[in-house]
Amino acid sequence: MNEKYKHDFLRAGELARQVRHYGKSLIVKGASYQEIIKEINRKIIEVGGRAAFPPQIALDHVAAHFLTRPDADIILSDEVVKLDIGVSYDGAIGDCAVTVDLSGKYQPLIDAVEAALLAAEQSIQVGMPTYQIGQIIEQKILSFGFNPIRNLCGHGLGRFKVHMPPSIPNWNDSSTAQIKPGMTFAVEPFATDGKGFVQTSGDSMIFSFIGIRPLHSTIARHLLAKIKAFEGLPFSMQDMMGEHPLEEIERGLNELIHAKVIAGYPPLVEVSNGIVAQAENSILVDEQGQVFITTR
Repeated sequence: MNEKYKHDFLRAGELARQVRHYGKSLIVKGASYQEIIKEINRKIIEVGGRAAFPPQIALDHVAAHFLTRPDADIILSDEVVKLDIGVSYDGAIGDCAVTVDLSGKYQPLIDAVEAALLAAEQSIQVGMPTYQIGQIIEQKILSFGFNPIRNLCGHGLGRFKVHMPPSIPNWNDSSTAQIKPGMTFAVEPFATDGKGFVQTSGDSMIFSFIGIRPLHSTIARHLLAKIKAFEGLPFSMQDMMGEHPLEEIERGLNELIHAKVIAGYPPLVEVSNGIVAQAENSILVDEQGQVFITTR
């Protein structure tokens, strides 16, 4: 890990923390989903970063990867709201999340996931197997009477890379991976009153670039030119709006998916429709083994 990357990662974490705090303040009854996302994107630019991935708001039994269609909106009322924020600073990434309960019924679930995140953070040291982090998260969530979501996990962070090794499990998965000096990663516990697994459901609104392939339509080639500006970072259907009608953009994105130029990420829904809470912070372990919770 060179000093520039360390500096940039710490800065990205600080910016993400600021944006998460601001975004959380917008989550109130009667607020417009689309307006919150718009304001968060504006704030990311204002603080001097860029979106590392589309800001996402997942509701109730949806755990992640949810965005409304560009032509739709949701007015918040009594949902359990997960806000997931990623901010890039010169390619380094701060990734963090928080849950807000507008119903007044699920604060213990949020307490469980926040306690699990804090316990995991306090345990991290060089040489620690990642399964031990998962075991700590699992035991803490179970102690509150809820289940961790076992097929979701934290993940490594790199320059212009939101997901990379190592995986940081939310249960004891017996992984042999270890925490090493120079690692940057996100710890991301999810807790639920359901069975503790998610499955994909619905249409993708979030995408990532895979590689260049031959394309037939003008709209697909136009979208690919826009996608290149994201430098490998995920993007949303909303990001493609502006010069073409929504129907054309959908057609172009479908061509890109079928050509394996991009991949889509459908919403992840708890299999028993259990309510889901999420908490997340980004972590840097420097070459001396010192641990920095960059978004705390």
